[in-house]
Amino acid sequence: MLSPPPSCDDTGDSALCAADVARGVTRMLLRHELTAIAEVPLDGGRRADLMALDARGQLVIVEIKVSRADLLGDAKWQDYLAHCDRFYWAVPAGFDAAPIDGPAFLPERTGLIVADRYDAAIVREARTDPLPAHVRKRCTLAFARRAARRLIATHDPEAGMAV
Repeated sequence: MLSPPPSCDDTGDSALCAADVARGVTRMLLRHELTAIAEVPLDGGRRADLMALDARGQLVIVEIKVSRADLLGDAKWQDYLAHCDRFYWAVPAGFDAAPIDGPAFLPERTGLIVADRYDAAIVREARTDPLPAHVRKRCTLAFARRAARRLIATHDPEAGMAV
């Protein structure tokens, strides 16, 4: 079983805890043949914590929550469903995820991942709701172009490209 990462204990450093959860989730996704990028802007001004693409071209969005207040105060998350085939919540080990089982968080549609900085486990699988073809194409091209720009920036930080 996953143990709480040191940054997710009582230190109160939610940014570090979220980064640890993102790292663990990204590692788990890679093992399942999904490649993820973090902080992905979406149409409508939203930003997904993680977006991943699988070998079949399906898109997955993972929304990371490290505090109950952040979870309960998130009124925008359903906007993400129009940009992915599957949607997951990701929380640190030891997080009280009971609200995610409530009807407001669509447990019949959304999955749940528990993670630490080293790994993650899918606790509840997300239902697949295929995107319309034109939306999939737009989202996939945006994903690929963003990933390519980020790669270019690692080799040439002065390229001046927005990532």
